[in-house]
Amino acid sequence: METSNFETTIIVEQSPRVVFEAINNVSAWWHGEVIGNSNKLNDEFSYQMKEFHYSVQKVIEIVPNKKVIWLVTESKLNFINDKSEWTGTKICFEISLVGNKTQVRFTHVGLNPEIECYDACSNGWTMLIQRSLYSFITKGKGEEVF
Repeated sequence: METSNFETTIIVEQSPRVVFEAINNVSAWWHGEVIGNSNKLNDEFSYQMKEFHYSVQKVIEIVPNKKVIWLVTESKLNFINDKSEWTGTKICFEISLVGNKTQVRFTHVGLNPEIECYDACSNGWTMLIQRSLYSFITKGKGEEVF
């Protein structure tokens, strides 16, 4: 049986360049403490949300205005048994034009229904991408979702 990774999509009126720059400004839409950089290949940053979530991401692919992929190199999710469940997963943003609008297809490769954090993490990503990132791209300010 093939497992399905978590995916969600948003469509905005802004250009692929604006969307790409917004995605890479992680601290503006992924609320919590972000330390480090995410603008170029091999950049690394950590993310901390209170006592619940800690992770380190490394930029492993970046194609201006088209794609960003982060590899989760370390994770500690304190609300599940296997606290390192995200380690080794990939977080992907694919940017494309759909008519005269820009689509962002977000995929968390490795976040699938077989793992313990799927429900909580997929709900979290849905809020972050569809509300906070969308708001940051369209209004210039990410939305507090947690």
